[in-house]
Amino acid sequence: MSPTTKNQGGNQANQAKEQAGQAVEKGREAASHAGESLSSAASAVGQAISNKASDAASAVSHKASDAAHAVGQRAEDATASVGHGMQTAADKVRDYTPDGGMLGGASNRVADAIEGAGRYVEDKNLSGMMDDMTNLIRRNPIPALLLGLGVGFMIGRVLSSRS
Repeated sequence: MSPTTKNQGGNQANQAKEQAGQAVEKGREAASHAGESLSSAASAVGQAISNKASDAASAVSHKASDAAHAVGQRAEDATASVGHGMQTAADKVRDYTPDGGMLGGASNRVADAIEGAGRYVEDKNLSGMMDDMTNLIRRNPIPALLLGLGVGFMIGRVLSSRS
């Protein structure tokens, strides 16, 4: 082999090495771009999932709030209905008891008390009664605490006697 042929072979080998190096570098760049694209796509998918989850949680929260409001409204309506029923019961007591004498006076006082309680329940509803109860407990904390302990004791006795 002549030195010229050797040089040509060496040049070709160097060119092939150079081209291989360039191809490897281009492959690295392509892999880097692919990685960046994949990372960007994954981030977009993650953001979309996060948005969907947030929207779903918000929708569930609104549905739960609406359901709680509906239940509260039904409880208020039921309380008003009970108050009206108490007033009707007071009228029935007046209708079926004597008007005069000691029994008539007592039955009128009972009917008045039932009617007053019925008006209170119908007017205040559940939320108004809770406000009144809260104010009563704030004004009289010791008796309220003692009453709560007594009721708790009685419930405990009833439940333990069943066992």
